[in-house]
Amino acid sequence: MYPTAPLPQEADETMTTLAQAGAPPAGGAAIDQVILATAAATLLTGALLYLGLGHRSGRVAVLGRLASFSERVSGMPGWVALPAAVAAGSLLTALLGFLWDVSIHIDEGRDEGPLANLAHYPILGGLFGIFTAGFLACVLPLEPPSSSAIRVVGDWYAPLGGVIIVACGMFALVGFPLDDVWHRLFGQDVTLWGPTHLMLIGGAAMTLIGTAILVVEGGRARPVAHAHRLAPTVAWLRRVGLSGGLLIGLMVFPVEFDFGVPQFRMVFGPVLVMLAAGVGLVATRIWLGRGAALGAVAFFLLVRGVVSLIVGPVFGQTTPHFALFVVEALAVEAVFLAQPRARPLTLGLWSGLGIGTAGLAAEWAWSNLWMPIPWNADLLPEGAVLGLLAAVAGSLVGAWVGERLASDERPRLRATRYGAVAGAVAIFAIVGFALNKPAQEGVTASVTLTRAGDEVVTPTVTFAPPAAAEDTEFLNVTAWQGGGLAVEPLVAIGEPGTYRTERPVPVGGDWKTIVRVSRGNTLSAMPIYLPDDPAIPAEGVPASASFERAFVADHEILQREQKEAAAWLTAFAYLTVASIALALLGLIAWALHRLAVVAEAPAGAGDAAVDRRAAPSVGRGLPA
Repeated sequence: MYPTAPLPQEADETMTTLAQAGAPPAGGAAIDQVILATAAATLLTGALLYLGLGHRSGRVAVLGRLASFSERVSGMPGWVALPAAVAAGSLLTALLGFLWDVSIHIDEGRDEGPLANLAHYPILGGLFGIFTAGFLACVLPLEPPSSSAIRVVGDWYAPLGGVIIVACGMFALVGFPLDDVWHRLFGQDVTLWGPTHLMLIGGAAMTLIGTAILVVEGGRARPVAHAHRLAPTVAWLRRVGLSGGLLIGLMVFPVEFDFGVPQFRMVFGPVLVMLAAGVGLVATRIWLGRGAALGAVAFFLLVRGVVSLIVGPVFGQTTPHFALFVVEALAVEAVFLAQPRARPLTLGLWSGLGIGTAGLAAEWAWSNLWMPIPWNADLLPEGAVLGLLAAVAGSLVGAWVGERLASDERPRLRATRYGAVAGAVAIFAIVGFALNKPAQEGVTASVTLTRAGDEVVTPTVTFAPPAAAEDTEFLNVTAWQGGGLAVEPLVAIGEPGTYRTERPVPVGGDWKTIVRVSRGNTLSAMPIYLPDDPAIPAEGVPASASFERAFVADHEILQREQKEAAAWLTAFAYLTVASIALALLGLIAWALHRLAVVAEAPAGAGDAAVDRRAAPSVGRGLPA
């Protein structure tokens, strides 16, 4: 169709020439950037191996000294304290880079290459830092660190949490080269929910679980002697950071909704917020005790607020918004206070009901106060029903995660495991149900553009049939990638099926300006103006004074950079990424299970008969 129609032979050659002359690429990075990035990664990996293996052989003392210092300051074993600090700093760095990068792509479009985008540097540095944190946790202990440790080779045992952090870091880092391969095979993937993009953000988010496991293992080790006077303060900061970190990680998935350019159905807004609240708040409350849910929200609001200020007003990009979570945290704390002796399954169920009712209502009101696209009454009843189900399902999973992390104080209960399985199945079912988003069929619109300035217009849109614009979750004109973002609602002006924006929107230059309609399970769009794109190639769509055009599936316009590929190749690519992701989730579930099983075993039992109170040595000849 018109947004993606290939050009004739002569025009195609012309566009290719223009692309080679400097148009932003749309099919993978330039070879020189690939070589440079590979060389840098190789050098960094070599340096890391030198430090780590040198520490284990006793030839390099740098890591041992750093770990001993971290141990004294934090009161935790060095193989926990140093990696946890590196992971925390790396995650915050990656979060800043991630939100900055999304904002840049929304405002400016494609970049000239992965190394030409400044936001990619904190992302890459943060992801490599995550891998480094896991690697440090694995190489630092020179004696078996805990009863849940994993044997690497010979007498080398790595803490379970370190292994998980390494796996998450590798999963995220592999997403970068795979993303370039994906672009070469299927064109530029401009949605956050592209498979390789989900690897990047999912791997980073799951690092928090690995860090939590590592902290539990450290708590089981022998207490640190001569801890610094700051140790209690550091322990408190670690508690708050862990409680809020998981919430931050879970809330990277709905970022397109935070910016106001969702490429999936609006119902995912309440669903994803409720899932994050259920999993994150219930897990941290069970594990960390009274006040942990409120602490998680305080940390979340502080970090997301600061990062949003940096990305928006400081860097001058579109500001990312975020959910509130205050009422959800209060609901969880109230449930735990009211039922102090209840089992995790019961606590999860009641917390899910509180999150999915009072919490959902509060987020609904908050979205109408601050979010770019508010949740309106046309999301009912589907948004409320799926939101409640998501809250309960997420809370059941969160109860299982929290019970495993709190296994030193709580026994493993079969009912909690069954509840988590049911919750996981429900989550997959809800997401699968909501993913379907076809276009409305047979819908057209007549558009009149009233000039309001140089390359600025006020569109009046008349739908045929008029009912196509009724009962919509959102109905707006979205303009992006021309140096900013504009999301202007279309408001009825009296005539049946006729709507107009209250403020003008840009057309011309690099702007992409379209009408978007989310109605029921459909997501449709129609272009007002699209520029020529030499690198795809695709012809532009002019902003004529008046015109009539048909609506098509929303993604056909927003993702017009995509290329068609053989069905078998597409299926193979998606199955490959999905298999890797499921393997990582399975590994994390196994690690949480192992952590709890070992807690129940007598000292000396378990793999390699490792004593859970093994001395947390971090270097030969260095104080533990």
